[in-house]
Amino acid sequence: MANADKQWLDRMYNNRARVPEFARHLANWQRESALARAGLACLSDVPYGSGKGGGASERLDIFPAVDGPPVGDPPVGDAQPGGAPVLVFIHGGYWRSLDKSDHSFVATEFTLSGACVVVPNYALCPGQAGSPVTISDITLQMVSALAWVWRNIAKHGGDPARISVIGHSAGGHLAAMLMACDWKAAGADLPERLVKNAMSISGLFELESIRQTPFLQADLKLTSAQARQASPAWMPSPKLSGNRGTFYSVAGASESEEFLRHNRLIQKAWGKKTVPVCEALPGLNHFSILEALVRPGQRLNSLALDLLMK
Repeated sequence: MANADKQWLDRMYNNRARVPEFARHLANWQRESALARAGLACLSDVPYGSGKGGGASERLDIFPAVDGPPVGDPPVGDAQPGGAPVLVFIHGGYWRSLDKSDHSFVATEFTLSGACVVVPNYALCPGQAGSPVTISDITLQMVSALAWVWRNIAKHGGDPARISVIGHSAGGHLAAMLMACDWKAAGADLPERLVKNAMSISGLFELESIRQTPFLQADLKLTSAQARQASPAWMPSPKLSGNRGTFYSVAGASESEEFLRHNRLIQKAWGKKTVPVCEALPGLNHFSILEALVRPGQRLNSLALDLLMK
């Protein structure tokens, strides 16, 4: 990556330029999300912290499971009776755009399948004058969000022993960071394996290439040290560091060479025992892949349900 051509990097990482119909996808997400919030039980804008910007960005939405048996059977001795598996969905947008309200549509399919769905927000890079936001800041916000979920989700019908995380794009990076998190360092009351399982959809696992990509650097302002510190591919495998969860990595087969490289990289870095699923899904691009997540019968939807059952 050190000598990568800047124009080539822009072509590889500028997904909106690569997918001319991206605006149609975003409009569809917003429309379906508004319908989800109107049609489902939803507790909106629940505060989970008091950090960047006075905590204004540190809010999450909770969609309790629709009546019915939870996905799969809870593992004996590891779940609260009657608690639904919990899916925390983290949105993308290169850590600098989009909002949880654009992604409420994810809740519809999974609450109907018996899961409690949580969609958190986070501060966006670069922040504002006097209050800059970095990717490390966002990662710590997600740690706070997951700690809040573990401590409070039972009040909303979720099982804190069965928390899985799914993230898209930048959210896929954050899902991997949460999988690798030292939860005991984050809170003495937290379990070592707070995140049971996780899946990255079109995620990013080394950030030096992102640091060198011109159209992103003005907002992300990554230094070389920050890029390395926030790269899950350079962290120990969760299997080796005590966290025994399973991590799935998927990307659309129609995505750029770089996104496909990232997809393979995390399995190479963490090993097949930790990352047993590493797939490029045919016919899907960086935006349509997220719609496949919520479409019954699609491979990605099946993988997500399988993850929740583990």
